[in-house]
Amino acid sequence: MTDAPLVIAGAGIGGLALAAALRRAGRRALVLEERDDPGEAGAGISLWPNALAALDDIGLGNAVRDAGCATSSGGIRRPDGRWLRRLSPGAVDAALGEPMVAIHRATLLDLLADAAGTDTVRTGTAVREMRRDTDGVTVTTADGATLTADGLIGADGIRSVVARHLDPGLRWRYSGYTAWRAVADIGLGGAEPAETWGPDGEFGYLALGPDRTYWFASQLAAEDQQADSELDHLADRLAGWHEPIGKLLAGTAPDAVLRHDIHDRDLPRRWASGRVVLIGDAAHPMRPHLGQGGCQAIIDAVVLARLIKATNNLPTAFARFDAARRRTVTRIVRQSALTGRALHARWPIGAAMTALARGVPEPLLLRQLAAVAGANAYHPA
Repeated sequence: MTDAPLVIAGAGIGGLALAAALRRAGRRALVLEERDDPGEAGAGISLWPNALAALDDIGLGNAVRDAGCATSSGGIRRPDGRWLRRLSPGAVDAALGEPMVAIHRATLLDLLADAAGTDTVRTGTAVREMRRDTDGVTVTTADGATLTADGLIGADGIRSVVARHLDPGLRWRYSGYTAWRAVADIGLGGAEPAETWGPDGEFGYLALGPDRTYWFASQLAAEDQQADSELDHLADRLAGWHEPIGKLLAGTAPDAVLRHDIHDRDLPRRWASGRVVLIGDAAHPMRPHLGQGGCQAIIDAVVLARLIKATNNLPTAFARFDAARRRTVTRIVRQSALTGRALHARWPIGAAMTALARGVPEPLLLRQLAAVAGANAYHPA
């Protein structure tokens, strides 16, 4: 170990969680973030018990639970409001270990940044190039400045510069559908959280508190097809769907709506090489349908910090991280993609998906959910 810091590219959930975990482990980190303000206002995130268990390991679990909204009930509905599947809250908590927590993304980022330390993040600084040797990594930023790092962790998302350094041939593919996210400034008013499956997409909602609700939607669409008003587009498309969908859209500010086309990207052939390693979306971007993107980034961060502390040798720790995490996360990436394809499939595949949602016995469904998202699915390595 040298006196140079570990440099983390990206101040998203994975990068900040890693910086917090490394600080707790006594290692110095420097987070380089391209954006001037890495907070992403207007969106929520669901943290499942696997991610909460990882946050407990770095002393942040209870702070996140207190800042978020616990959710156990819910299920899947038709556009007319009829339930396809309604889960028992007691059964869900027993299977997963505790309730899921919905939290505003900006709130989560603030908690992670505070735990990482106020002098840890350098904004407006993009990593552009890197040169590896046996003793460290030389990082070049967009303004031409260079700095020496003990090691480099790519937490810079699906468009990761660090991932392209390790595997220049990474390919992109448009999934065929786009997604929207926002926070409505109204509560659910007693309505249960739910996902509603329509003929070419979905709409879901979770309480963030008594007066705020996180909602998300997806729809088959051409790539880069922008509407003059994304909120009006959704209101027209979802007209006639059950409440509180219309009320949530009406309670959302037009400029709060985030739209993102959903893409798949190859997984790099290697997540680690010498003193460089990838975590989160940089290593394994996934579609949003299992709610595991942010959760798996948090787990990556905590597992990697533990391995760094245990081995005190970065190339060894990074290689062990790749071996420990790749198989599990690759399986979740594939399951997320399969779910997304089924949700957005035309008849008869879409009808088969609806029948499956209704017909799978609850104990089997909960075992499958627990294997992905339950507290026992977190393996600290």
